Amino acid sequence: MTGHAGHVTFISMDIETAASQLEALGNPTRLRLYHVLVRAGHGGLPVAQAQERLGIPASTLSHHLQRLIRDGLVSQERQATTLICRAVYPAMDALLGFLAEECCIEEGCSEATGRAA
Repeated sequence: MTGHAGHVTFISMDIETAASQLEALGNPTRLRLYHVLVRAGHGGLPVAQAQERLGIPASTLSHHLQRLIRDGLVSQERQATTLICRAVYPAMDALLGFLAEECCIEEGCSEATGRAA
């Protein structure tokens, strides 16, 4: 997402990427995991803490993390012996922008309110 003159412009996203990301988030466990990571902020969360918060087995967590990583929604970084997971906020912004950027365009939205004129 980028800003200019008080307006927000979202990074363009192709329909295939959006569909894949929405499909990944369509699984309740992955959506819960993603929500936990988004709430954790830019510092991310160690895998063990994510597992504890979700109350799921490590193998299940790993499976769901791999899908979110593959779709570019989550990243991982090793810090010494700890694996940190983070939401990729630009990807989240792009997906949200893709869904909202042409909202009500055929009704003639007011730029000031984002609602139909």
